[in-house]
Amino acid sequence: MEGLIELLFELLFEVFGDVLLQVVLEALAEVGVHLVRGKAEHPKSTSAWRLLLGYTLFGAIVGGLSLLVLPHALAHSHAGRVATLLVAPLCAALSTVAIGRLRVRRGQQIAGIDRFMYSYLFALALAVVRHLGATS
Repeated sequence: MEGLIELLFELLFEVFGDVLLQVVLEALAEVGVHLVRGKAEHPKSTSAWRLLLGYTLFGAIVGGLSLLVLPHALAHSHAGRVATLLVAPLCAALSTVAIGRLRVRRGQQIAGIDRFMYSYLFALALAVVRHLGATS
């Protein structure tokens, strides 16, 4: 029983570390998107498919860059890495959507990454690249 509790705590801390990493990376990307958006006006007619592809590629690039800085997976167990792959993108996307809602309340414009689908695809691409590229 004691070993099971240790395993659950270890899994929880491993997954929490990866979730926190993804939330921070997505928040930085959200800030970057708003900084770039503020300097160059984007046309309102940008197609949804272009945004889907763009945010997915952007997430994959950020995931690859994160591997240069942090090449090791924070979750060492297989179960932890799979849990991270499932949970981290959802948490990161929800946090970015919450930031987008704050922007709306303040009367600021939102970008595509402030919407759930684009934010989730960004985070999922980031998580998949980290999952495939990180060493245990």
